Amino acid sequence: MSKVPMTVRGHELLEQELKKLKGEDRPNVVKAIAEARAHGDLKENAEYHAAKEQQGFIEARIKDIEGKLSHKQVIDASAVDARGKVIFGSTVLILEEESDKEITYTIVGEDEADIKAGMISYTSPIARALIGKNEGDVIEFEAPDGLKTYDVLEVRYE
Repeated sequence: MSKVPMTVRGHELLEQELKKLKGEDRPNVVKAIAEARAHGDLKENAEYHAAKEQQGFIEARIKDIEGKLSHKQVIDASAVDARGKVIFGSTVLILEEESDKEITYTIVGEDEADIKAGMISYTSPIARALIGKNEGDVIEFEAPDGLKTYDVLEVRYE
């Protein structure tokens, strides 16, 4: 597995999720399985099968997070001298030329991405187009609904 880039905030969120999965969710599902077993015949016990399925999801997520954390590369954009370039972890204010609408995005790791919160994955087409650009640059990229053009108005490292 190659390095998994994440922001400081993203690293903290994964650590918190792992702690919750191991400390709360896993013990709760084990308890639910034990209670369902006490009800008798497991073949027709929907509670048992649901709890076992939930246990599978929890264990898979724990394994996924542990794998990512073991290969993490935590990047603090505020500690990097990027000289105004868009980098992983930077916050970028862009202007969509077609609609004259300003949009702010922060480029983050895949687990942190939340488009509604303005956090886009570094693997997204717009992030790939932005990385390496400076304030005043114009970017073009192919979006699902066609070619988009943006002006880079501001780059911040928070």
